[in-house]
Amino acid sequence: MAKLVQEQLLEVFVDDYAFALQESWDAELPVEFPDGLNVGVFVNAFPGRVDVSSAGHIHTAAVKVQVWDGAPPAEDASAWDVRDEAGFESVSGDVAVWTPTLGRTDDLIELGRKGSWRVRVHCAGRDEVAALRGSEESVVGVERYLVQFFPVC
Repeated sequence: MAKLVQEQLLEVFVDDYAFALQESWDAELPVEFPDGLNVGVFVNAFPGRVDVSSAGHIHTAAVKVQVWDGAPPAEDASAWDVRDEAGFESVSGDVAVWTPTLGRTDDLIELGRKGSWRVRVHCAGRDEVAALRGSEESVVGVERYLVQFFPVC
């Protein structure tokens, strides 16, 4: 049975309907964020990068990131609006969070080792954040994500 290695809670600024999880050593990536961004695809993978599309244009999402030592147990599907999974290659063992206009943020996810990973992304609150699109108030934590990294064995 897989074990949870670490968990961190992030407040991720979302703009232009997206954010990305990108290999920390990004200088040699063939496609750096936001090149190739397609907000019509919930999880879109590139070498060393995973783009995540949001239902909200500008807001702050609550993102729980987990690192597992194997494939985590399945989440209750009724708790999430959407879920997808992709491959992820890390040459450093660290993942940076990116946004389209701010670029690389200070948030860093430590995987603990380099190599081949899977990343599973769940999201809830999509309809709610979409309904707040024109709001003059700050929108924080309405859209929630669970991001699970686990090694490919």
